[in-house]
Amino acid sequence: MRINSGLKPADLLPKLSRMWELSAGKIISLEKTCPPGSGAPVFTVEGKYTARGWTEWTQGFQYGASALQFDATGDRSFLDLCRDRTLNVMASHITHIGVHDHGFNNVSTYGNLWRLAKEGAYEAPDYEVAFYELAIKASGAVQAARWTDIPGSAENGFFKTSGYIHSFNGPHSLFVDTIRSLRALAMSHDFGHVLMGEKDAKISLLGRLIEHAHATARFAIWYGEGRDHYDVRGRTAHESVFNTNDGSYRCPNSQQGFSPFTTWTRGQAWAMLGFAEQLEYLATLPDAAFVPFGGREAVTAPFLKAAQAVCDYWIADTPLDGIPYWDNGASEIHKLGDWRAVAADPFNDHEPVDSSAAAIACQGLIRLGKYLEGKNDKAGEYVQAGLTVLDRLLEEPYLSTDANHQGLLLHTVYHWPNGWDHVPAGAKVPRGEACQWGDYHLREAALYVQRLAQGKPYYAFFGPGAAR
Repeated sequence: MRINSGLKPADLLPKLSRMWELSAGKIISLEKTCPPGSGAPVFTVEGKYTARGWTEWTQGFQYGASALQFDATGDRSFLDLCRDRTLNVMASHITHIGVHDHGFNNVSTYGNLWRLAKEGAYEAPDYEVAFYELAIKASGAVQAARWTDIPGSAENGFFKTSGYIHSFNGPHSLFVDTIRSLRALAMSHDFGHVLMGEKDAKISLLGRLIEHAHATARFAIWYGEGRDHYDVRGRTAHESVFNTNDGSYRCPNSQQGFSPFTTWTRGQAWAMLGFAEQLEYLATLPDAAFVPFGGREAVTAPFLKAAQAVCDYWIADTPLDGIPYWDNGASEIHKLGDWRAVAADPFNDHEPVDSSAAAIACQGLIRLGKYLEGKNDKAGEYVQAGLTVLDRLLEEPYLSTDANHQGLLLHTVYHWPNGWDHVPAGAKVPRGEACQWGDYHLREAALYVQRLAQGKPYYAFFGPGAAR
């Protein structure tokens, strides 16, 4: 991609203001057509949000968007909407034992409301703050209980792993997506919670966060170190498959990408943001917290190695404007010619663009750069790359300016292999539609950069101003 090295957060403020104006109408429209009980909205079809019966992993994005809208604009009606829907709709997600999405649903709602209350954005009584904390405590523990041991892998050079949080596919399955859901474990641990096991065994949520992240870094990401014939540094696999009889790793796989040996770009984006965000979180913990896990350096080094690898790969292997196609090894992508040398074309007839991946990735790039400021010469490159991507997303054809379209971020993809995405008449691939995670992460990246531009407290999931 071509990085705009002169772009500053303040330069984006006019575009951010316009986005929040558009965002308000989208939230209100969605609330009218997708009220509680109608199924969680997932993606749009001809501009209208529809539900998709897989799991309701997007409901937290729907209501969490209102918290972000309030945070950015001060419009109290959106805070009230988020508080009401979180209280009356989200309870089942706290104890949902069938998914790996707790960080998506519960940190976006209960977590955002807790953060806003602690930052003093609104006056919340003590019992309300305690309610949010209790919800996150339970959510993090339930997430951590989805555990698969991988015995025999505890000592393997750089990585030290003993298990992972398995996906909804079953105990054999590690999804790269889950790295971003570790937010639930982090907050739960911060609130002093543990997972209670057999015979009252106290299981550290920080320990499970670390071990899952190390497993993801080890098995879902490549480093150009000769792992296999397809070992390109920074490439990611959506799914890592294990033999649960003996814990051995078997193979990469892909549920939503083109193949196990190509990179599904939204999975890569989850890794970019998840690892960068967790590096920020780990930096706030005292050295003593890492002693049971081998010390701070032993814990954080795999996080940083993974974060830099995936972010470097994004910069090197994404179209000129930093907006990716859904999978950079998809079967028809060669028909686009030298697609890395030009801006992404969401109106092509060969492979769809996925702007939702870009909305996730841009935040990861900036956060990694901010984490590395004063530590690494590439810090500025990461920040500028993230700002470049966000700047592009905040304008047409990606920003939805049509009041009749319920989506905020256009040209996203959900599950192209399954054919779930809407292909308009006369087209051959999906285009012009939005999804809940794309809309939410555009808002989240916008809020993050807006705070940077305005000199406000640093936005992080785990507490006021990311300060301890």
